[in-house]
Amino acid sequence: MKKDFAKSVKKMNPDILCIQETKAHPEQVDTLLEQYPYHYWNSAEKKGYSSTAIFSKVKPEAVFYGPQYKKTDEEDKEGRVLILEFKEFFLVNVYTPNSGDGLKRLDYRKEWDKEFLKFLKKLDAKKPVICCGDLNVAHQAIDLKNDKSNYNKSAGYTQTEIDGFTGYMENNFIDTWREMHPKEIKYSYWSYRFNARKNNTGWRIDYFIVSKRLFKKVKESFILNEYFGSDHCPVGISVIL
Repeated sequence: MKKDFAKSVKKMNPDILCIQETKAHPEQVDTLLEQYPYHYWNSAEKKGYSSTAIFSKVKPEAVFYGPQYKKTDEEDKEGRVLILEFKEFFLVNVYTPNSGDGLKRLDYRKEWDKEFLKFLKKLDAKKPVICCGDLNVAHQAIDLKNDKSNYNKSAGYTQTEIDGFTGYMENNFIDTWREMHPKEIKYSYWSYRFNARKNNTGWRIDYFIVSKRLFKKVKESFILNEYFGSDHCPVGISVIL
């Protein structure tokens, strides 16, 4: 909020704003985006950790907190998934677990991707899905600056994580940005270290994926590199419903 977040949101003026890794609880910042009458939080139990939020100008029909597939309570405790149901689609806001330093959480991440796909397919069987957020994976070599030096060494670019994302594409979901910009190089995340943003040493790990049958209504998919204030920049889509 000290880095012109409210000002940036006002300028972008989205109908629905999804945020991942808020690291916050609603009482800390909820009143600072008053132009959105409908706002929902899935905050982690641990203060200053993970968490998701959605701010909307449109009232949803229903709200769901946390993935419904969970085998344990860990996902809910980390506040990683927040779902709004609208008349024509489900909106899923997700902060996918990072595999961690030394890939210590890679096995958990593999299970997450497997179960999250089941969850998306379950929603998709009812109505089309728009899923957005920090998915913590660069899907192809074009999606990160240093692909060879990171492959199977860095969290976010292992074959296990790549395969997890491919699973969405193989089950009638579409990566809107790559589908509409097949050869364009653009990133959504830069480490705070090594002057990464200045040198554009980035990764595209933030996505909007949609049900295949909804894609024809997507008029634009964009990455807004001109906005600062975070190690990520905003990504979005325009949909005509």
